[in-house]
Amino acid sequence: MARVLDEDELVGNWTLVGEELALLSNRRGPTKLAFALLLRFYALNGRFPKRRYELPDQAVGYVARLVKVPAEDLALYEWDGRTIKGHRKDIREFFGFRECSVADADKAADWLAANVCDKEWQEDRVREELLAHLREEKIEQPTRDRMKRIIGSAISQAEKAQTALIASRVPPEAVARMLALIARTSDPGAEEDAEDGEEGALFDAAEVSGTDVFARIREEPGNVSVKTIEKEVAKLKAVRQVGLPDGLFGDVAPRNLVSWRVRVAAEAPSQLRRHPHDIKVTLLAAYLSCRGREITDTLVDLLIATVHRINARADTKVTSDFVAELKRVSGKENILFKMAEAALEAPESRVEDVIYPAVPGGYKTLVSLLHEFKAKGTSYRQHKQRVFKASYTNHYRTGLIQIIEVLEFGSTNTVHAPMMAALALIKRYKAEQSNRIKCYALGEHVPVDGVMPTELVELMYRADSQRRQRILRTVYECGVFQSLRDKLRCKEIWVVGADRWRNPDDDLPADYEARRAENYAKLRKPLDPSVFIDGLRDELDFELSQLNDALGGRGLPWLKISDRKTGAIQLSSLGAAPEPVNLRRLKAAIRSRWGVVPLMDMFAETALRTSCLSVLNPVGVRSEDGLRYVRRRFLTVEGCREVARIIANATFAARHTTLWGEGTTAVASDSTHFSAYDQNIFTEWHSRYRRATGVRTGSLSLALAA
Repeated sequence: MARVLDEDELVGNWTLVGEELALLSNRRGPTKLAFALLLRFYALNGRFPKRRYELPDQAVGYVARLVKVPAEDLALYEWDGRTIKGHRKDIREFFGFRECSVADADKAADWLAANVCDKEWQEDRVREELLAHLREEKIEQPTRDRMKRIIGSAISQAEKAQTALIASRVPPEAVARMLALIARTSDPGAEEDAEDGEEGALFDAAEVSGTDVFARIREEPGNVSVKTIEKEVAKLKAVRQVGLPDGLFGDVAPRNLVSWRVRVAAEAPSQLRRHPHDIKVTLLAAYLSCRGREITDTLVDLLIATVHRINARADTKVTSDFVAELKRVSGKENILFKMAEAALEAPESRVEDVIYPAVPGGYKTLVSLLHEFKAKGTSYRQHKQRVFKASYTNHYRTGLIQIIEVLEFGSTNTVHAPMMAALALIKRYKAEQSNRIKCYALGEHVPVDGVMPTELVELMYRADSQRRQRILRTVYECGVFQSLRDKLRCKEIWVVGADRWRNPDDDLPADYEARRAENYAKLRKPLDPSVFIDGLRDELDFELSQLNDALGGRGLPWLKISDRKTGAIQLSSLGAAPEPVNLRRLKAAIRSRWGVVPLMDMFAETALRTSCLSVLNPVGVRSEDGLRYVRRRFLTVEGCREVARIIANATFAARHTTLWGEGTTAVASDSTHFSAYDQNIFTEWHSRYRRATGVRTGSLSLALAA
């Protein structure tokens, strides 16, 4: 469906002025109207329309009124022959453009390869840059097929140049290890390549082949468990042992790097072996580099999830223990009830006059209960930490220490220096001392402030045979991991070599400070923080005043404002409103016109109207295997997100603003969990749902509204 042009677009884009009107002086009838439309279309798009269908009806009617020729006469114009060729020649000369020759196409491809395709391989974006360049060079836009050939040639040139550069940076021993990963087990050449490397080989051929190691590196992580931690640690060590240099892809665009990574993920080792040497080395290096960051992120996720799981289980167990203890001891509930009743009846009386007489046995009973609590009882938090420590020591300790041994943590804030020292201490004792040593050595500097939770400090110390206070390693490690989880989640501490958990400073451009004024202008924020704070305060004051005035002017029985920490505004549940009559009529009209439309037909129609499938480019070379395994080669996470964005934008553009308003996003989700097969592109595993894999409606809604 053609887009409706508003009055401003018609006047601004389709009005002929000055010398343009002079070109029409010797033309009459359909020729005059057609020439005017060709002229304005060329000025707007840098090319001529293919046929009449590319000219908007509103534009045809508007220009027809300007040149005083009936719009229906355009049907008499011939779109083939000498007349239109002469018109095209005159229009090109008027704008100073020329047709795109073979030399121009080759030159444009070279320019794209050097200036655009070194950072961008998305065909749509490359096409935009090419069109802008052709317009600057006064070259007419070529046909669609020729544009594709120019873009394809530019991308191919840029990729060849980049792969040659990257391959030259990889050390020979690292190349040998990477080739051994995809080599056939019985390939003698591969064995020779592996022997050419250093003595510390990536894997032992007697135990496992290179392709087995490569297959394990490509595996996705399982659920939260010590076994999963061990597998991910082994994969990260295997990736690091390849020996890729740091900064290998520092000058490569992230999108290009991801495209190489996805390409390797979609190809089998046999297909990777058939690539030319430079491409093969670059693809493997890119894949291992990306997988190293992904596995590092996974290990951080596992650390956070494991500590959370121990905490959740400890919370559940302590709650059940307290309930069981309360039910097991008899008489204490009655004593508490009698004390509360007596206190409420005489709130201003003295304790000895009210509380003691209400308790059987009086003062002595209360003293006995206090002594019993001090001897056997404990606070909820301390009891929870004891349970946490028991679960950590008996099961999770091995996995968590493996994580911090293989990861390198960092922080630019000196406030977190004690945490960094604590992690170094745990690593050092694990490497140098036996696990049988329960306490840290006397005189060892053990950071406590800013590291240990308050409820663990009392449990951390134990007197030795000479009555000296010693710090228990397991209790100290429990506190460190709990604090580390909190600091990782807010990125106060980051992980070297990670992606999502990287240094927050890396999220800003390198020249952010130098271009601070420009960046703030794009964000539409003031440079002075006080101006921003004052504006925000004024906005909040205004909105709260509006709310206060609205509440004071009329009574709202469903709204209550109270002084409470959990939330001052309370909304009562509203009853279901009756369905509007017009809504029922609308449903009936839609049902009678379209009936039940299959989901596949809806998707096909959406794809035809939005061309959203054009962003799903193949991640490998075009082959029979690529056509057979469309899901594996075409459906990537980034591609699906781009499809969702296109569909969402098309939906918002088609909405009638008088009915739906000017909103740009719409998210409605109750976080309902739907089961899905394991390799679904949106499938995720969540600890709330145990082992069930599925899709949450919140994830889909946010993806569609992105």
